[in-house]
Amino acid sequence: MGSTSAHKNEGLGRRDVIKRSAALGLISVPTMGFLSACASSDSSGDKKVEKGKATKANPLGVNETAPLEVVIFDGGFGQQYAIDAEKKYNAAFPKAPKVKHVATQKIQSQLQPRFNGGTPPDLIDNSGAEQMDMGVLVGKKQLLDLTPLMDAPSIDDPSKKVRDTLRPGVLEMGQFDGDPVWIMYYAYTVYGVWYSQTALEKLDAQYPETWDDMLALCAKAKKQGIAGWTYAGKYPYYLPFSLYPFIAKIGGREVLDKIDNLEPNAWKDPAVKAAFEAYYELYKKGYILKGTPGLTHIQSQTEWTKGKALFIPNGSWVENEAAPTTPKDFKMMVAPPSGLDASDKLPFGTIWASGGEPFIVPANAKNPEGGMEQLRIMLSEESSKNFTKQVKSLSAFNGGTDGLTLSTAMQSGVDSLKKAGDNVVNPRLQDWYVKLQKEQIGVAGIGEMMAGRATPAEAIKKIQAFADAAAKDQSIKHYKHQ
Repeated sequence: MGSTSAHKNEGLGRRDVIKRSAALGLISVPTMGFLSACASSDSSGDKKVEKGKATKANPLGVNETAPLEVVIFDGGFGQQYAIDAEKKYNAAFPKAPKVKHVATQKIQSQLQPRFNGGTPPDLIDNSGAEQMDMGVLVGKKQLLDLTPLMDAPSIDDPSKKVRDTLRPGVLEMGQFDGDPVWIMYYAYTVYGVWYSQTALEKLDAQYPETWDDMLALCAKAKKQGIAGWTYAGKYPYYLPFSLYPFIAKIGGREVLDKIDNLEPNAWKDPAVKAAFEAYYELYKKGYILKGTPGLTHIQSQTEWTKGKALFIPNGSWVENEAAPTTPKDFKMMVAPPSGLDASDKLPFGTIWASGGEPFIVPANAKNPEGGMEQLRIMLSEESSKNFTKQVKSLSAFNGGTDGLTLSTAMQSGVDSLKKAGDNVVNPRLQDWYVKLQKEQIGVAGIGEMMAGRATPAEAIKKIQAFADAAAKDQSIKHYKHQ
């Protein structure tokens, strides 16, 4: 899940730019035929290098004299963090040639011929507008199973496996129908309700933990001429960033799993009904900024940073994306969505967070052990801390912030994850069924309801029909939580 080239420092792990940009009409997505061509060849190309001897210092058995080639997407996160980690690889294997480092924004067009020829690089940051379709790559058996990396001892504590050092949900995101791990998501995104601590202080208010408190605060703000909420009205699939974990709080994470699995009547669950009715109340009571349904994500964020609305559902990239209009004294923060009431099945701290910036090791890589070892190095505390310092983002490594001076936005993200503990949810609908999530559930369902053009009952009925159609559509690959 990539970061755009338009920003040199994205916030806390930007989501998949190809999905987002395509939906916004910013890029043209390569056709499935084009993407399939990228992964259609079974040619083995040149032979793999001979595997080295596995030792405590070299648990993956890297060939100590073999070359390593790494391709990095040169976008919002830049490439220096990867170069710094490659220097550590060179130090660990001094007999090997210097790591061949390639930075590009043309992942698809530059690497397609090499996949076709069976000569891909050893490690790829598969991100950006030309991101290769991961589902196709997995389906065509073009990716290496990274389970040996997950089971290898971590750099900092050999008594811990790499898998045990990852933030919640990261490993699962790299899986498709079973145990193999095909993708290592390196950045980490926190989703939720974003607000200005300064704005709340001016209202002598605290972030509301229940829906009654949320409505009361919105009413108080309205008297001061401030809207309670705004959102990306033209792209209302941003609303689930807070709505989905809200549903999970009310009914338990199993409700989201049923929705992801496209199970019959999943959207008719009482938790969905309660959450939709709560959000619809924001519209009915006039707590949404006037004109919000016509705003883009940038426009809604700008209205928010100007103080015209208290809350906005978003991901942690918003800190950097909204930086041009954010006042210095704004004190940007993120919090989990307010709970409904005392009957909620999950605690207030429940939040949505997940991985971004996908790294892959091709199955036909010449030095696959080297590719995995480079990732193992990147998942050390030192490399993770370097990444966070450079790009203002958390990494998949569960730590790496001690001793760093964090912005209020980043610190609130760290604090929210700590508060959540095991109560981190990771809905997969936006990864598994992009059209269903964005165009149908987001725009045609939730968007219409929040604009007042559909009741909650009407929106739920429409969304359930969309989900049922997707479940019956044999032209798309279906996935289920294991």
